[in-house]
Amino acid sequence: MTEAAETAEAAEAAELAELAAEVHAALRERGATLAVAESLTGGMLAAALVDVPGASATFRGSVTAYATDVKASVLGVDEGLLAVRGAVDPVVVRQMAAGVRRLLGATYGLATTGVAGPDPQDGNPVGTVHLGVAGPEGSLVVSPVLSGARGTVRRAAVSGALELLLAQLAQPQGGQS
Repeated sequence: MTEAAETAEAAEAAELAELAAEVHAALRERGATLAVAESLTGGMLAAALVDVPGASATFRGSVTAYATDVKASVLGVDEGLLAVRGAVDPVVVRQMAAGVRRLLGATYGLATTGVAGPDPQDGNPVGTVHLGVAGPEGSLVVSPVLSGARGTVRRAAVSGALELLLAQLAQPQGGQS
């Protein structure tokens, strides 16, 4: 790895740590908890969250549902939807977020799905990502198109998921989003 690449990776790690700390602070302020369902990020999102000291006060746990059938059997994603649209879909990520929230008894559920590469999946190009959050205010999905190598796409998805949750937490309590 070049010195420039190491510097960029260190900056990304620092940014993720800062975002994760902000998420925990916002959750504590609300007296809320979080559960995570991950596919393309494969545990990176949960790892970023638990790297923050005191994470156990707000983080309930996570499910890494990498296989499509696990999304259905564990998280309750509709099997018909998965059969027709595949695992890389905005409705799937919305159901993953709601499912992990329900499964782990959290105030908020946060989920990731997409294609990190190196090859397309189910007709979706590398960089197709769907991030979803479900909470008392309702649910929200964003679908950024990311670029770069596999690791870059995965790290950007983690960052995007944390930013999505922070945006949801910034909404007035009791409002619909």
